[in-house]
Amino acid sequence: MSTVQLIIKGISYSQAQNGAYALILEEESGERKLPIVIGAFEAQSIAVALEEDLKPPRPLTHDLFKNTLNRFDISLDYVLIHKLKEGVFYASLICQKDGKEEIIDARTSDAVALAARFGAPIQTYSQILDQAGITFSSLDMNVKKTAPSDLESMKNSTQSTQSNFGSYSEKQLHAALKKAVTDEDYEKAAALRDELERRNLS
Repeated sequence: MSTVQLIIKGISYSQAQNGAYALILEEESGERKLPIVIGAFEAQSIAVALEEDLKPPRPLTHDLFKNTLNRFDISLDYVLIHKLKEGVFYASLICQKDGKEEIIDARTSDAVALAARFGAPIQTYSQILDQAGITFSSLDMNVKKTAPSDLESMKNSTQSTQSNFGSYSEKQLHAALKKAVTDEDYEKAAALRDELERRNLS
């Protein structure tokens, strides 16, 4: 059965389920996207892994799991989303230990969070993408590479949050960003980062 390589397109707030998010995976050599509903904690964990500038001072759960695998010389070769049943995606971690392949069952959100940390490929079977993939470009309007607080801003609009930092100097923004990361306040950190990016673009 042929597989398709996927990349993380971004995370969007789910309009269908309150408090949930849609992880958007996109086929690497195509236009189809695979939206997967995930929880807020998993969405934040994935966003943290994707955002190079926001490193938590203490390991999150997925960081701890990655560190544990590394300590015992277990590598993550790739993530395979292998089944879709009644709207639920099933995934496995395809690992290597002492030259032997080990398959570990995982929730898709956890598997993607680990793939983002390991830089491991994400794959699915072509029939799953045929079944659940979407192509309408309007999805792109609400999806972007997410930092942790982009998740909350999708729910509540970033305008009021960003306006709170409008009077900050660039030096103050950088200092506040550093403190927010240290305090593990990722929502504030990403809003500060967005304000810095907005000024750099203007």
